Amino acid sequence: MITIHHLNNSRSQRVLWLLEELGIAYEVKRYERTKDMQAPKELKQIHPLGKSPVLTEDGRTVAETGAIVEYILARYGDGRLMPTEGSDDYWNARHFLHYAEGSAMPPLFLMLVLEMIPRRAPFFTKPILKASMAKVDAMLVRPQIALHLDHWEDAIGKSGWFAGPELSIADIMMSFPVEAAAHRFGYDDRPKLRDFLLRIHDRPAYRRGLKRGGPYTYA
Repeated sequence: MITIHHLNNSRSQRVLWLLEELGIAYEVKRYERTKDMQAPKELKQIHPLGKSPVLTEDGRTVAETGAIVEYILARYGDGRLMPTEGSDDYWNARHFLHYAEGSAMPPLFLMLVLEMIPRRAPFFTKPILKASMAKVDAMLVRPQIALHLDHWEDAIGKSGWFAGPELSIADIMMSFPVEAAAHRFGYDDRPKLRDFLLRIHDRPAYRRGLKRGGPYTYA
């Protein structure tokens, strides 16, 4: 049976949602972040990087969300949640499967880092660092994030989904960056993204996965 090594408040929630959509039996081994929001050292016993998610099954260990998703679809998907191979929707789904972590998440993570630096700095350096990080954020990070948000809103403009007329792996992979950005910025000016979140949150499989993994919040 598949075991998902799941860290609270992490991107591995998407893997649980995928398994629920496919109706695959699995186990969840939960890990809690330390006080400094790092993964606990126990995860290094599963994979050398000590990060989540990690999938284990039949002596095999698979790390990285995209690789885990491809493993599950290849082994259990039977064509589900992936558009017809070779179609435009198929290649759009492939794009978003890799784009979600490769391009969408880095600027959102960088924004978080820029906020953390002043908070963890010595007291007398906080004002200078806060001003400096805010300038980097305004000049570099936010314009890049706005570019990505426009891409997302445009991508789901026709059908409400990222790759074709119905839910696919593209939507599951994109759910984390879309939710993270919603927490940061809201979607008052991007109604299609706002509607996308309402629809995925209403899916029974999404709710079951959230129940298995536990509630999460964004820093």
